[in-house]
Amino acid sequence: MRHWLLPEYIEDVLPAEARRMELLRRQLLDLFHTHGYRYVIPPMLEYVESLTTGVGHDLDLLTFKVVDQISGRLMGVRSDITPQAARIDAHLLNQQGVTRLCYAGSVLRAQPSGTAQTREPLQIGAELFGHAGIESDLEVQQLLVHALQAAGIAKPHLDFSHVAIFRALVESASIAPQLESELFQALQAKDASTLSELTKSLQASIRAALMALPTLYGDARVLDTAAEQLPSIPQIQNALGELKQVAQQFLAPDVEVSFDLAELRGYHYHSGMVFAAYAEGYSSALAQGGRYDEVGQVFGRSRPATGFSMDMRALVNALPPASGNKGILAPLTEDVELRSKIKSLRAQGEIVVVELPGHEQHRAELDCDRVLVKNDKGWEILPAA
Repeated sequence: MRHWLLPEYIEDVLPAEARRMELLRRQLLDLFHTHGYRYVIPPMLEYVESLTTGVGHDLDLLTFKVVDQISGRLMGVRSDITPQAARIDAHLLNQQGVTRLCYAGSVLRAQPSGTAQTREPLQIGAELFGHAGIESDLEVQQLLVHALQAAGIAKPHLDFSHVAIFRALVESASIAPQLESELFQALQAKDASTLSELTKSLQASIRAALMALPTLYGDARVLDTAAEQLPSIPQIQNALGELKQVAQQFLAPDVEVSFDLAELRGYHYHSGMVFAAYAEGYSSALAQGGRYDEVGQVFGRSRPATGFSMDMRALVNALPPASGNKGILAPLTEDVELRSKIKSLRAQGEIVVVELPGHEQHRAELDCDRVLVKNDKGWEILPAA
């Protein structure tokens, strides 16, 4: 047995990638801080009810579960930090006004996901609680764009939908839960033939609307088409109105926006507008988010909520190769002037590696492209040979 082998889709993060991820984590948390989002660090383990109740069947299936040896109760390893942030807002902070929280940490999932195809994403995100209006949705969407651009994604692509549209059709037709689930699956697969078969018994207007949803994707013009083809149900008209406000928000060349009204990501978890961010050359989403007003209810206080999260490993993989300075190699001596020089360079953010004796033949492994050399001018930085 090879004791150094890791489970499938679980891997070490090696120095170069780890450094980029850590620098990105600090950069994004500082960005969130300047927008008023306060940092929280929830635990890796919680009782399973706190992690999975009210967030849908999919998240329950992704959660690793263990028995607590102290209490005997079932515990879960978090697969998403968002419900934990909702618990902190509802049960611990208990503020009456708007609460803005951010977080960064590892999550563990039973199945691999995302661009990085890992079961241990490093999740970072921001959540806004206590405001039900479109203004808070627009705030977190703008914050996501700022975060992606700060990370180096020059022209992110945002794809929007609204789960209230499908939900309103289901409620207006009193569709049974089993059929609702089958319709949901057909819409996600954009399977027109299955959708046609499933809607045969529904009234004509609802059937036509459900058949139209997979065709309603594209730029902002699709929202006008949707207004013509979908029933005049108040929830649907409100949803389309919110999506039109999003289209107005991103009238800029540095952000591409599209709409896909059949996309129902997180349908059993989200309650309103949902969105995902993409970058050129990557088919999987770099970030996902949306409104989830019902989650806080399971913690004793229902609060409107919206936010987003992203996997920093996937985000780093989407960025161009790093081009920062390498290290500076310094000899091991008792020279006071050299020690002062090294201290000054490190204070400026330079990497200075002091070479230990007997390892001169391994200098290439130290990743230094410069060296400190003493001459008549004192200690000077020169290119490495």
